[in-house]
Amino acid sequence: MSALHYGLTPKMKPIQPRRSALVAALDIGSSKVACLIARLRPHAPQQVLTRRSHAIEVVGFGHAGARGTKAGSVVNLAQAEEAIRQAVDGAERTASVDIESVVLSISAGRLASELFAAEIEMVGAAVSQGDIARVLAAGNRHSVRDGRAVLHSLPIGFSIDGNNGIRDPRGMLGARFGVDMHVATIDVAAARNLMLAVERCHLAVEAMVASPYVAGLSVLADDEADLGAAVVDMGAGTTTMAVFVGGRFIHAEGFALGGLNVTLDIARGLNASVADAERIKTFYGSVLLGGSDERDMITVPPISDEEREQAQFVPRAALVHIVKPRVEEILEMVRDRLAASPFAAEPRGRVILTGGASQLAGLPELAARILGRPVRIGRPLGIAGLPDAAKGAAFAAATGLLVYPQAAHLEYFETRGKRYLMSGTGGYFARVGQWFRESF
Repeated sequence: MSALHYGLTPKMKPIQPRRSALVAALDIGSSKVACLIARLRPHAPQQVLTRRSHAIEVVGFGHAGARGTKAGSVVNLAQAEEAIRQAVDGAERTASVDIESVVLSISAGRLASELFAAEIEMVGAAVSQGDIARVLAAGNRHSVRDGRAVLHSLPIGFSIDGNNGIRDPRGMLGARFGVDMHVATIDVAAARNLMLAVERCHLAVEAMVASPYVAGLSVLADDEADLGAAVVDMGAGTTTMAVFVGGRFIHAEGFALGGLNVTLDIARGLNASVADAERIKTFYGSVLLGGSDERDMITVPPISDEEREQAQFVPRAALVHIVKPRVEEILEMVRDRLAASPFAAEPRGRVILTGGASQLAGLPELAARILGRPVRIGRPLGIAGLPDAAKGAAFAAATGLLVYPQAAHLEYFETRGKRYLMSGTGGYFARVGQWFRESF
């Protein structure tokens, strides 16, 4: 965890294209903790999901109700540790293996993005490895602010003499050479405490990644990522977004509102316990009124066990009137944030909803009206061996963690046992230069 003192979260070495691997994914949310163990095996190029170099087969699955977390952050270390141990133990038992490290998702910590540009004069006529290292190091002036940690840093395009959109510039001719970088950051405290809860379970954190990013890796078709798409991961305690354009992850952010807020509204509105409110939301929750909703009645158990308290009966329409305003508030916040992001420049881009809170009846239709975009529910694609309980949108981030090792080469990776400072030519952007040399 010492890397966090230097403003960096752990990053894994990319998986080799011709090697198999065993990967463990750990998704710690506000309502559940999920652990998946999968075997990744190389496969030949295919016509769908072309960016994946490996087939994924889930061999272990465990999950537990979240404890000790709020809005994705750890608030009780002992309770969080207990929930993690329970989920990991279930996955290890079904896979008949013991895991030592996990790929960890994070949705807390005020996820935010910045786009950095740097430009240099080229030494020779053609772009060299030295030019690439220098232009990445030039971005060093955009150092991470105090209290923030770098979660992702990806070159999203190079330019030569003002011509943008170059993917591999080596050997090209020009006088001025530039790079555009997408850097996603989170609060150091949120990352540190989440890692601490995992490490107390005697597990190493192989990599820490943003929940909406890996949800996108799990649910997006190739055309969607190329033409432009926004993945909105609606969890219990947070709603986070990731924007993909040209197949690249170019923006991320989030806020602390989610499905739990809907549950609490139901508990207050119907004078029910939180557990009963969650059950009512799961079975009857909707954002659209039906023709029979005024007549269909829902049983609301009494909030206490006293015999004189009787169950009450309310029309389903009353539930819709409670749920819909909160969901509209969340979607309007999503709309405003996407309008201020690079996604606003992608008129053909669609929105994909993931996360447990995206499963409310009628949500895609309401979201399409508020967001003014085509909307669908995203479910894991191309992952074998998933139990039925994990095939829905609620497990998009967890399954995306199994895809991430195949995308890790898009970022730098940190050599084990080394520590890096955030300044000088040995700083973060210089290490991206090292990544570029080792990845091509």
